[in-house]
Order: sequence, then C-alpha cells, then structure tokens
Amino acid sequence: MKKLAIVAGLAALIAAYFIFDLGSYLTLDGVKQVAGDVGAFYERNPVAVLAGFFLLYVAVTAASLPGAGIMTLAAGALFGLVTGTILVSFASTLGATLAFLSSRYVLRDFVEARFGERLKAINQGLERDGPFYLFTIRMIPLFPFFVVNLVMGLTRIKTWTFIWVSQVGMLLGTIAYVNAGTQLAQIEDTSGLLSPALIGSFVFLAIVPWMAKGIIGIIRRRKVYAGFTRPKSYDRNLIVIGAGSAGLVSAYIAAQVKAKVTLIEAREMGGDCLNTGCVPSKALIKSAKVAATMRHADRYGITPVEPQIPFRQTIARVLDVIKTIEPHDSVERYEGLGVDVVKGYATIIDPWTVEIARSDGALQRLTTRSIVIASGAEPVVPPIEGLETSGYLTSETMWDAFARMDAAPARVAVLGGGPIGCEISQALARLGSQVTQVEMADQVLGREDADVSELARAVLSESGVEILTGHKAVRIADGTLFTEADSGGVSIVFDTLIVAVGRKARLTGFGLEELGVDTGKTVNTDEFLATKFPNIFAAGDVVGPYQFTHTASHQAWYASVNALFGQFRKFKADYRVIPAVTFMDPEFARVGINETEAHEQGIVVEVTRYELDDLDRAIAESETRGFVKVLTPPGKDTILGATIVGSHAGELLAEYVLAMKHGIGLNKILGTIHSYPTMAEANKFAAGNWKRANKPEGLLKWVEKYHNWMRG
Repeated sequence: MKKLAIVAGLAALIAAYFIFDLGSYLTLDGVKQVAGDVGAFYERNPVAVLAGFFLLYVAVTAASLPGAGIMTLAAGALFGLVTGTILVSFASTLGATLAFLSSRYVLRDFVEARFGERLKAINQGLERDGPFYLFTIRMIPLFPFFVVNLVMGLTRIKTWTFIWVSQVGMLLGTIAYVNAGTQLAQIEDTSGLLSPALIGSFVFLAIVPWMAKGIIGIIRRRKVYAGFTRPKSYDRNLIVIGAGSAGLVSAYIAAQVKAKVTLIEAREMGGDCLNTGCVPSKALIKSAKVAATMRHADRYGITPVEPQIPFRQTIARVLDVIKTIEPHDSVERYEGLGVDVVKGYATIIDPWTVEIARSDGALQRLTTRSIVIASGAEPVVPPIEGLETSGYLTSETMWDAFARMDAAPARVAVLGGGPIGCEISQALARLGSQVTQVEMADQVLGREDADVSELARAVLSESGVEILTGHKAVRIADGTLFTEADSGGVSIVFDTLIVAVGRKARLTGFGLEELGVDTGKTVNTDEFLATKFPNIFAAGDVVGPYQFTHTASHQAWYASVNALFGQFRKFKADYRVIPAVTFMDPEFARVGINETEAHEQGIVVEVTRYELDDLDRAIAESETRGFVKVLTPPGKDTILGATIVGSHAGELLAEYVLAMKHGIGLNKILGTIHSYPTMAEANKFAAGNWKRANKPEGLLKWVEKYHNWMRG
C-alpha cells in the first residue's frame, strides 16, 4: 500500500503537470512572463514567493518532470544570483533525494531481481570509488539530472552520501544556470541576446563540464597521492619496466621525442616474443613444414623422401634465428637511440620512485615523472596432482631442453588446445615425435567457429597428432598423464610433457601490491592505460585484454604518449581492429567478430565465403585447403569480421585489417586491382561472391528488357 501511495502521488503530480499545462511556463518565454507577473508580488511577499517556488521546484524534480533547467534559469531571473543559487541548490537536492528514495523503495528490489547484471558496473564503481563516483557524474552532466536520481536509487549507495554529494556536485552547474537566468531577466528585445553579460553567462555554462572535469581531476589526484611526497625534481621523464615489445616501443618513442628515459630489464632484451615465443616457434614451424613437404613431395611431382632430422641441428638453427634478430632489440641499439638501459630488477617504491637491483650488484634509485609497466606475461601452470615433480616444460623452458636433445622427444604430451598448444603439437609431430594433445574443452582453437576448429583438428590429425578433446588432466605419476572425460579417461605415457594452457600477467615483484596498484588477472587501467595513479601506465600482456605482440606495441604508443604529454591531450587506446594469427600449416587468421561471436552478441550478419580450391595460385602451389569468410551486415558491404584459413593467411588478412580500420567496404576491395596469380586474389573473389549474392535482381530484369529492345 505504501508503494502504491508513492506511485499514486507521483502520478498525480505528473497529471497536474499536463492538465494545467505547466510545461508552457517552463520555457524561455514562460520564464520572462512569470518574471514580469511575479516580480512586483515578490517585492511585497518575498517569503511566500520563495516558499512557493521552492516547493514547486521540489515537486518537479521529485516527480522527474522536465523543466528543472528552465526553473533554474527562472530562479536567476526572479531572485538574482545569490538568493537564486541558494534556493535552487537546496530545492534540487531535496527533490533529487525524494526521487532517489521513491526509486529505491518502489523499484530497487524488482530491478535487482531481473536486471542485477546491468547494475553491476555501477555498484562496482560505487564500491571502488565511493562518493567520488557519484560526484563525478554530478559534476560532469553526461546523463540527465532525473536519470541520475532514479538510477542511483536502484544502487546500494547510502542515502546520506547521495544527499551531500548531490548538494556539492550540482553546485557549479547551478551557479552557471542561475547566472544565465539573471541575464535573461534583463533582455528587452532581440538585441539583448547579444549582450556581453548574457554571452558570458552561456560561455561559462558551456565550460562548466571542462571546469568540473579539471576539479575532479585535482580531487582525484589529491586523494590517490595522499601519503606520498612528490619530488621537487625528477631524474627521468619516463621509466619503463620490461624490455619486451611494449617496453621497447615505449622507450623508443620517449627517446625519439627527446625525453630522458630509462628502460629496465631483468632478463633478455626483446622479452618473450624474441627469446621464447614468436621468433623461435615460427623458426621451428618452418623447419617442420620443410620436413612435411619432403614427406609429401609427390604432391609436386617429386619423389617423396623421409627426412633425416638432426634435432640438435634443427634447434641450433632456431637459436641462430634469435641471434640474427637480437641486434634489433639489443642494449647497444637502444643506448644508441638515447635510452638509458639498465639490467636488473625494478621495484616501484612510490609513484615517482623506482629502485633497481642492478645485475652488477649495485642498488640504484631514480625519480621519474611517469612510469610504464610492461612486465609481460608468463605461462599458466595448472594445479594438477604430480605436475610439479613431473619435469614439465612450458613455452619458455622447452627451448633450453630441446637444445640438449639429439633427437626430437619420442613421446610428447601437450596440455592445451589453444594457438600455442596447436602450433607446437603440429611442429613436433612433423619432426618425428609421437604427440598426444589434451584439451579440456570440446574443440581446439576454442575461440574460433566450429568449421575453423574442425579444420584445425583435421590438419593436426593428418600431421600425426592424437587429439583428446573433452579430457581433463587430473594426475601425473611415473611419466604418465591421467585424464578424466565423459567417455572415460585415458592414461598417456610421455617422455616430455609440455604445458601450454595459456599465459597470465606477470604482476608480482614490482611493488604493485605495496603501492596499492589495482590488479586482478591483469593490471587494471583506464581507457588511457593509466592505473589508479595518473602517472603510472601499463601496456602489453600485463594489462591485456589481448596477448599479442602487435597489440603490445600498439598499446605502448598510447601509454608512452599519454605518460609524456597527457597534461595537454590524452588518447584512448583503440581496440576496434585487432588481428590474430595461429601459425599452423595452413595458417588460421582472423580480425573482427566471427559467426560464433555474432550469434552470442545478437548481431545479424551475412556470411560470404570463398574456397581456396578455386584460386589459381593455390592450385598451382597445391595449397588449396582453406577459405576466406567475411561477415557483413545483411545487404551492406561493411566488414564486421574476416576469417582466413590457408597458406599465408596472416599476410592475406592485412587487407581486411586495413579495410576495417579505415572504413573500406567489399565494393572497394572488389574494385582494387590484385596481381595475378597471387593468393591475395582470394580477397577480391570473396568480395565478388558478396557482390553476386547482393546483385539488384529487379534492376537486372529491366536491364535485360533494355538489351532485348536494343536488338530490335
């Protein structure tokens, strides 16, 4: 009954608003008319007019009716700046609180029961930042006044917190509106619209959000830096922790703009990509492909032969590839660019101080205006019974182990069906190992469409890999891996066990916990890649959301530029077009969404497909396995995503990455000359398939009639 009474009261207010046409008074003309009619009466009865206006303002805001902004202008016109500001400030807060309480009492339980997930982000913001979260919303009016009142009522914020934050947070905007109202009261004709005072009022009103943003920034910085003492001067403009892809690019950019920058790395320059990831794995994959080509040389009209694989020599080539590329990322190169490179372990002492335990035994402290954390990621090691004593290898440790082997390991068990697991499984199988790949999910390459995953599975099987999907590794003992599955577990005897179930951000050992930098699975940052401390940024695998070398380099630009020049302008990291490639043979490449993601997100798409077995170059090279699949909105050529499976798919994907980045559709790809015969023609032919599927049938019938008529 209480809820019904509240609803009835609000309904009555809303009905009165329309029945008595109160909206006609809540316009600029209405304000002028009221100011003229009430002015004299106000001079004789100030208390009655102030009380009436106060109650009316409270009623309008409590009922979430339109017109609060106009009434604020009216307060300035009627009562002047000081009185009008005081009146509106308290009336708006009281009305907002009544709307807040009504929403909470009538709607919160209902909304939480049905839409709890949608409120989760707001409640998390309130839990994380407390009153400051609401204060930010109030001072920068991104949402209408009444919407904030109603939505906050649905959250768990305390009523008193809502009241005082609203009172303070709305004050700046109230002053701006009331001041504009004082000028409106003085307009006699249209020429008054150009008066300097009125123009100044609206200019002030326009810059209120920017002023509020600055004030909020100052308050936030004071809050987050409380308890720390800022240095009077700095040794460096930027310190970068980690010399992987993100760290190298950050340091490079800083040096190029003549900033004084120190790059700290405890291990090898180049990070995981150069030393244990991208580079060595691709070198091994190439050797494995050559071995497979020799076995299947009859595909090219040549007598096949079983290759002799001196494994130690194969791995020596892999290590030589690393050494050849090493100078690109070397200490010498970066010092030549102007970067101060320090080998050692970095610990962030406070927001402006980094302590370095140097590899030469010395302890060094440097102060800096900004820091970029680029500490990368490390392999995930799952909690499996017996794993720690099994002698397992990871993508980081297997290269040293391989370098000591004269032959490829005879029996290999690979845990993980993602890109790393699939790449290493196929390569080792082609180099002579008996490989069993175990994946807990129902498919390998679990993020891809079912047809892509099925093809990946077929390719692995043909390479000699035994694939066990839907199997969970539960125990390891005496060189045997035991699994559980719905169809019954198995035992796998191995000589080498490789764990490739994923990678996790490297978060410990840098002082993040002690400093209070927010972390979960990664370092938490805002859209500018700043942590809770506005001068400490993060980039690369340590921040996510993608663990790709090219994404790390991409993020590094934003992190370093925002760190060095953020006081002038900051740039939001752009993740709209992120390509990914799994370097199996054939390659699996994708950008944008696939069919599975489109279905999950409720996006209706048109799927266009082109099979490589129809492509001249693919036929000439006996590389016909694969396809190009493009997703577009129905009837439109806008590219939402592209998946390519085939030889050199990673290179072919670049055209779609460029097209999506710059808004180029399939029609323009179709109209672009592609060299013949090349694999890249597949992209043009896929566009042609889309064009044929979307040809204007009605128009073509009339064209046919025209041609018939032209023949007489």
